[in-house]
Amino acid sequence: MELQSLTNCEKIVMKTVWDAERELDLADITQRVNEMYDKEWKPQTVSTFLARLVKKGYLQHYRQGRVFYYQILVPQREYLGVMAERFAEFWKQENVDIFLEALRKRAAF
Repeated sequence: MELQSLTNCEKIVMKTVWDAERELDLADITQRVNEMYDKEWKPQTVSTFLARLVKKGYLQHYRQGRVFYYQILVPQREYLGVMAERFAEFWKQENVDIFLEALRKRAAF
């Protein structure tokens, strides 16, 4: 699947949605982002990132009353798989081996 790249801020918002046990609205997402990532983002800022994620095909939203809820279209596992493939293609096999060795050493701490 061809996924568009995410900015660091979009990744933070998307990870917040992925980590949730239910569909979230803007207020929930804003609160969680600010708490989990030590941010002070306003709802308008988070709303901008959510709109970008909808446009890029990662999320869709629906309205229930006056509130919009966000549904995941790209599961986290799929995203991570595509990102791992891109990483491996860019760095080539020999560098991926070095990366995995470094990752194993870091995980041992």
